[in-house]
Amino acid sequence: MTDGPRHRLGELLEQPDPPFENVLSCVFGIEDHETRTYLTLLEYPGSTIEELADVLERDRSTINRTLSTLCDRGLARRDRRLLDGGGYVYQYTAVPLSEAKALLHDGLDDWSETVHGVIDDFDGERRIDR
Repeated sequence: MTDGPRHRLGELLEQPDPPFENVLSCVFGIEDHETRTYLTLLEYPGSTIEELADVLERDRSTINRTLSTLCDRGLARRDRRLLDGGGYVYQYTAVPLSEAKALLHDGLDDWSETVHGVIDDFDGERRIDR
């Protein structure tokens, strides 16, 4: 699991059948609005920040930060497109859902392995971190 809103793990574990969006948010350590942006990018590949801001009804600076997070987590890719009149614009595309699912499985497997190691290594001595 990545750094981020880990407090959601408890919330996720309490749900007998958690929605995919909650699993995505928890495992990747992203907020709900970042998950919505990823799912929107699946529907609108090659979107610009301005286009996403319009679709999601959010300001451009929020969308820019969200896209940076999604790219950092491996959920989105950024490509530069040259404009006919000169200059360029960045377009964003979500990684395919199948790739995101594989990343989710890998993240959960890594976390599970870590937790199993903690369980196996526990020697019965109580430790309190302060």
